[in-house]
Amino acid sequence: MLKYLSGRTGQALLVLWAAFTLSFILLQVLPGDAILIKFQNPDMGLSPAQIADMRAAYGADIPLWQQYLHTLGNFLRGDLGYSIQNGVPVSALLAANLPATLQLAVLGFTLALLLALVIAFVSNLIGFGWLKSALQSLPALFVSVPTFWLGIVLIQIFSFRLKLVPIINPGEWVGLLLPIATLAIPISAPLAQILIRSIDSVQTQPFVAVARAKGASRSGVLWRHVARNAMLPVLTIAGILFGELIAGALITETVFGRSGLGQLTQQAVVNQDVAVLQAVVMISAAAFVFLNLLVDLLFPLLDPRLKTYAGATR
Repeated sequence: MLKYLSGRTGQALLVLWAAFTLSFILLQVLPGDAILIKFQNPDMGLSPAQIADMRAAYGADIPLWQQYLHTLGNFLRGDLGYSIQNGVPVSALLAANLPATLQLAVLGFTLALLLALVIAFVSNLIGFGWLKSALQSLPALFVSVPTFWLGIVLIQIFSFRLKLVPIINPGEWVGLLLPIATLAIPISAPLAQILIRSIDSVQTQPFVAVARAKGASRSGVLWRHVARNAMLPVLTIAGILFGELIAGALITETVFGRSGLGQLTQQAVVNQDVAVLQAVVMISAAAFVFLNLLVDLLFPLLDPRLKTYAGATR
C-alpha cells in the first residue's frame, strides 16, 4: 500500500509540474504586456525609464528560462507572486475570492450528485416503460446544455418572468439558488449516465438473482446490493469531472456577477495579469489531482476485491 501511495503521489507531482510548465509557456506567449497595460497609461505620467525600472522590479526583463526557474521556485515555497494590476500578493486575492468559489462548487456538486441519483434510481424503480425511457434520456439532454446559456435562461425564467428569485441584491442564500442549479445540471448528466449503465450492469450479476430468489424486494435489492457496487464507476467519473466543475463555476460566477475566482480570472485575462492566471490554473490542477488521488485511495476501501488483487500483485 505504501509503494502504491508513493507511486500515485509521484504521478500527481509530475502532473502538477507539467501543468505549471505548460501554463507558464502559454501565458508567456500571449500578446500584450501587463506592465505596459497598467504603467504606460498617460494619466500616470511615467517616463520610459521609470517604466523600464518597473519591468526590472517585476523581473520582466530577464530571460524567459530565468523567469521560469524563479517562478517555479517561488511556487514551491508557497509564494504565488504579485498581481501587477492590484499591487497586492496573489495569495491575498485568492484568499479573498476562493471561499465563494468553493462554496458554489461544493453545493453545485452536491446537487448534481442528488440529481444523478434520483434520475438513475427512479428510472430503475418505475414500471412504466415510457416514463423510464424519458427519465433515462434526461442526461443526454442535460449534457448538451452550455453552462452560460443555461444561466441566462434560468435568469430569464425565474427572475424576469416568474419573479421568484431576485437577480438584483438577493440574499446570501437566495442568490445561490440559480448559480447552483446552473452548475449542477450539466455536471449531473455524465454522473447519471454512468450510474444508469452501472446499475444495469450490476443487476445482471448472479448475487442479484440470489437476493431476489431469497424473497428480497426489487427496491431492497437495488438499495442494499446494487447501489454500493454501482457507485464505484461514479467515483471515477466524479474525480474527472471536478476540473469541469471548476471551469463551470468560473463561467457561472461571470454570468451571475458573483465575486470569486471567476470574476478574478476575467479581470486577470483583460489586464494580462499573468501571475494571477498562473495561480488560478495551478489551484484548479491541484484540486483535480488531489481528488483523483483521493478516489484511487477510496476504491480499495469500497471494493474488497481490489485489496485482494493488490495483495496478490505484491
